[in-house]
Amino acid sequence: MTFTHPNASVSFAGLDGDTLQRALKPSRLEEEVLRMFEEFRDPLLRYFLSLGLRIHDGEEIVQDVFLALFQHLQAGKPRTNLKGWVFRVGHNLSLKQRARGGRRERLHCHEEAAENQLHPQLNPEEQFVESQQRKQLLEEVENFPEVDRCCLYLRAEGLRYREIAEVLSISLGGVSLSLGRSLARLREVNAQ
Repeated sequence: MTFTHPNASVSFAGLDGDTLQRALKPSRLEEEVLRMFEEFRDPLLRYFLSLGLRIHDGEEIVQDVFLALFQHLQAGKPRTNLKGWVFRVGHNLSLKQRARGGRRERLHCHEEAAENQLHPQLNPEEQFVESQQRKQLLEEVENFPEVDRCCLYLRAEGLRYREIAEVLSISLGGVSLSLGRSLARLREVNAQ
């Protein structure tokens, strides 16, 4: 009997059902990468959008990151801090994409995100005030130096200081100073 996988032009001539199932079953490595994809897809995409990429470009970079992760693990390379590794590779790919012109106005992207995050339980006036406060904070963040913006967004995605330092290739002290400076500026804006 001949079986042909629907997604490939591979023929499995002479295989019984059990053997075919084993042949098509994802490996442990594939399962691990798929699990990590599910865990980190949205945080990576949000981070790429914060860097000014279009959603389409961000989604392509996410796919590239996980293909690179699969190849990295398949080659038996180190598994230490894979979350940091994924964000670092994604960060580097997104900077390359931006340099090729796949960038749009970050502020516009954030305004759309702020509009979609309004609380439905607030009345229209409260929603407007909240929207204006978010817009003001996002405008302030857009005026931060790029390293400060990246540190802030990576921290918002749950990366530890050490992971942020690794992703951005800066010192641990640099991350701490950057985040302290950024949070102080945001507190000032919020107090106004």
